[in-house]
Amino acid sequence: MNTSLSDNPVKRVKSFFKRPKKTDLETVEKSDQLKRLERLEKLEIGEVKKDKVEKDVVVKDSINDIKNRKKVHKGPKKIVTNDQVDHKPKKKEEKLFVIPLGGLDEIGKNMTLFQYRDEIVIVDAGIAFPDEALPGIDVVIPDYSYIASNKDKVKALLITHGHEDHIGGTPYLYRTIDHNVPMYGGKLALALAESKFEKSSFGKFKPKMKEARGRSKFKIGKYFEVEFISVTHSIADAYAICIKTPAGKVIHTGDFKIDLTPVDGDGVDFSRFARLGDEGIDLLLSDSTNSELEGYTPSERSVGESIRKEFEKANGRVIIASFASHIYRLQQIVNEAHRVNRKIAVEGRSMVKVFDIASKLGYLKLPEGIMVSLKQIEKLPDEKAVLLCTGTQGEPLAALSRIAKNMHKHIKIRKGDTVIISATPIPGNERAVYNNINNLLKNDADVVFKKIAGIHVSGHGSQDEQKLMLNLVRPKNFMPVHGDYKMLIAHKKTGMETGIPEERIIIATNGSRVEVTKSYAKLAGKVTSGITLVDGLGVGDIGKIVLRDRQQLAEDGVVIIVLTIDKTTGKLLAGPDIVTRGFVYSKDADIMINEAKIIIRGKIEALKEEDAKNWSTLKNITKDTANKFFYEKIKRSPIILPIVMEV
Repeated sequence: MNTSLSDNPVKRVKSFFKRPKKTDLETVEKSDQLKRLERLEKLEIGEVKKDKVEKDVVVKDSINDIKNRKKVHKGPKKIVTNDQVDHKPKKKEEKLFVIPLGGLDEIGKNMTLFQYRDEIVIVDAGIAFPDEALPGIDVVIPDYSYIASNKDKVKALLITHGHEDHIGGTPYLYRTIDHNVPMYGGKLALALAESKFEKSSFGKFKPKMKEARGRSKFKIGKYFEVEFISVTHSIADAYAICIKTPAGKVIHTGDFKIDLTPVDGDGVDFSRFARLGDEGIDLLLSDSTNSELEGYTPSERSVGESIRKEFEKANGRVIIASFASHIYRLQQIVNEAHRVNRKIAVEGRSMVKVFDIASKLGYLKLPEGIMVSLKQIEKLPDEKAVLLCTGTQGEPLAALSRIAKNMHKHIKIRKGDTVIISATPIPGNERAVYNNINNLLKNDADVVFKKIAGIHVSGHGSQDEQKLMLNLVRPKNFMPVHGDYKMLIAHKKTGMETGIPEERIIIATNGSRVEVTKSYAKLAGKVTSGITLVDGLGVGDIGKIVLRDRQQLAEDGVVIIVLTIDKTTGKLLAGPDIVTRGFVYSKDADIMINEAKIIIRGKIEALKEEDAKNWSTLKNITKDTANKFFYEKIKRSPIILPIVMEV
């Protein structure tokens, strides 16, 4: 039986299309028979044309049939109609969870978890420094509760670079996780992290270190593949990290800037970022620190030029305060000191440690004979001396603060000294920094700081550098990190300017659980998060009550009330005696103190015998009476400490 092409749609389709292109199929799918017929009726075209178009529609419907047919085996191809298709549910998408525990809506203590199935890798383990609301606290670390409850899943710690807000918490983290979990990072970052474990409180343990370089790739656990990508920052060996899982591919930039004339190192690996962007990135996490600043951050080399000018102007000693971990800055200072034939002494525990580690690893190149001790620097002529020290943030015990207050054992400020503060105050530290500057000026030093000279630039990229990173990577989804809330929002706007839809930008908080697949990224709940306070050897043992007491002591002082009672009868034999510290000077407030004694004694003597013998009742009555009296008198609420002695 003869079958014409018009009667056999498959043959007709094949005669037109040997292999339909994807774009053609998409065009076909956008139209259907009903829409075409309605359009034809509106256009009132002739029957001949209409008949021809209808046949074209049949052809295109047949293409859809071909798309829906089952797997073709050898032999004649068979069309499966739509009602015969086995509509199986789509395979459920794999999910990667990104969980920041620090670094969002704040500056410091950067830490992010990447969890896929039963495996977790951690990027960075930083610290933050306490503000005025945390008296007596040494450092602040993230709450590791979620890590502790999933410690068997942790397979690696990845370090982006060696700054304290990225490595300072490593010893505390390894108290929580298995000691066999390896640490990956650049040579300098690993050496600085390793030195954290040398304190006696952490014992002799040191984690396994695995060195990474630009484009180093590692297989971690069953599912993770990670790659380190070179970026520029204010410290050597800074890397972004690409994390690949079956659920998707993520890039975490770490801290970065786009420095086209770096002092040292490989610079930004533009080609690798672009290639990964071509492959497809499901989520980009990018540094937001300078997201409110327009343009580009100046190159680190510009600081070297400014330092050179200050060295040339200085007739006396040069005292420079810098961040200890700012290796490129330190190298430029060394270079200028050597150029003008000056010797360098280093002061400050962290500065001494960095000089030792960085010079041994070859990151700091020290000309022979340039380094001298503090005692030797004092014996040199002023025009031959450079003191490099810590204390850029006005820390009370740092070298520069002690020098500014004339409390340093070896260095005293004198007229003709040039003091260079090569840093900018971290928000919250401005008062302490300017107090140091004022004290130095009072001692006739010539003080040079950022506001009047270009002796500091940031290590973080500004808006145009952030846009460049976004354009290189071209992520499907974007999540600003490393910054307080206004910085994250500013970075979100920058992302939208580069073409990322607002619904594809995630503003997360510490503890957010960000769900990432090949199709989307979204917020999907929270995990336990917060802060843990470190005070001396105590980790997490300082709570809100202790902090409240410390603040109260700082604000209103303490009043100690001593009572002596008869053990048998509960009678008050002596006292109350009142001692104050940080409250009022007793010689100037004898009348008020004596009045308080009389009122407290009256309350105690009015107690029944059984209540007077009860220490708890006696202390509560004393405390409540004193609190009420002092607040009514001078509107202060000191800490009241009743002490009861029995005889």
